[in-house]
Amino acid sequence: MLFTDLGLSESILRAINEEGYTSPTPIQAKSIPAILKGGDLLAAAQTGTGKTAGFTLPILQRLSSSAKSDNKKRQLRVLILTPTRELAAQVQESVTTYGKYTGLKSAVIFGGVGANPQIKAIAAGLDILVATPGRLLDLMSQNCVSLNNIEVLVLDEADRMLDMGFLRDIKKILAALPKQRQNLLFSATFSSEIKALADSLLNSPALIEVARSNSANEAIAQLIHPVDRTKKHPLLSHLIKTNDWKQVLVFTRTKHGANKLVTQLEKDGISSMAIHGNKSQSARTKALAEFKDGKITVLVATDIAARGIDIDQLPHVVNYDLPNVSEDYVHRIGRTGRAGSNGVAVSLVCVDEHQMLRDIEKLIKQKLPQEVIAGFEPDPNAVAQPIQLRSQQHQQSRKPRPAGGGGSGKPAAKRTSPPKRSFNR
Repeated sequence: MLFTDLGLSESILRAINEEGYTSPTPIQAKSIPAILKGGDLLAAAQTGTGKTAGFTLPILQRLSSSAKSDNKKRQLRVLILTPTRELAAQVQESVTTYGKYTGLKSAVIFGGVGANPQIKAIAAGLDILVATPGRLLDLMSQNCVSLNNIEVLVLDEADRMLDMGFLRDIKKILAALPKQRQNLLFSATFSSEIKALADSLLNSPALIEVARSNSANEAIAQLIHPVDRTKKHPLLSHLIKTNDWKQVLVFTRTKHGANKLVTQLEKDGISSMAIHGNKSQSARTKALAEFKDGKITVLVATDIAARGIDIDQLPHVVNYDLPNVSEDYVHRIGRTGRAGSNGVAVSLVCVDEHQMLRDIEKLIKQKLPQEVIAGFEPDPNAVAQPIQLRSQQHQQSRKPRPAGGGGSGKPAAKRTSPPKRSFNR
């Protein structure tokens, strides 16, 4: 089956084609026709199966085929609820990427950042709003957002929302929606709680279940924070403290960088230790043991020293420096999202690393969502500086891939037929 077989408009197909995709994943092949029919849907699908595009594509199709007059202010017609900021950013990225030729407008709102830009975006008129429950309720209480014209409601990763205690918030939001609407509920599992929510929310839904993907990073939410090189350390401390992160594996490019960062974090009151080639084995073993036991918050590592680290349910991996070798990015973030748990991989990217980021995105065939943190906005006039490479010995053992190339050292080929994970956004 091809995307051209699913009844999508030329504008949406054009955007899909530009991303290099031709064939839908199983969840997309099943959910797109079901959603286009207009009925409710209950779908079991893990992160990494392509579920996000499974509902964003038909929603874009539905809205673009019944677009409102440009002479009237846009009315909010679709609400997509997600449990976390990271997932909200990813969903918004999907909406933006595949709706760029439709003329539809969307925005994402979540807590932890200033509300004023979000309020202005809503006031300007939107078709689609992606939101976390807490921030949405805040803006509803201030009469900054109206849900009176919602035609489609999406609950993404509904099981996580229930696990995080959002049921009461969800019920408040549901009470503000029109009774006549299409409801789409996506969950990794069909637990008794999810079934109860579905029974109260959905009307004779279509039922879709898709087997878990074998992809290594299916449970990992990836996010880029653009930042100046001199503000990386303050931003990392800010993220750890504001989000109350308890266990963070941080990757630096050099041994010196690892030692320097540990000193800086300790001054900020964040317990940290480093492991790298200059550390004795006993010191490295002690650091890893204390990290696993929760005695320290941050373990700072270089790529070589981090080999063999295997921590179940490690919640956060941070790329303080992007790796010189793109494949190392995949190995780094693969240390979270294990053992059935979800993980977050955050990368702090300065102007020096923009080409590295492009190489990584080509390798993983995915454009990573970006979020600028208030107070840490990068200088738009900053000039890139040469990056210090790691040791010559490591460079000889792991020859860097040519810019823009694939993992084999050859140029990355444009995708014409889907691999195992053909469309993961």
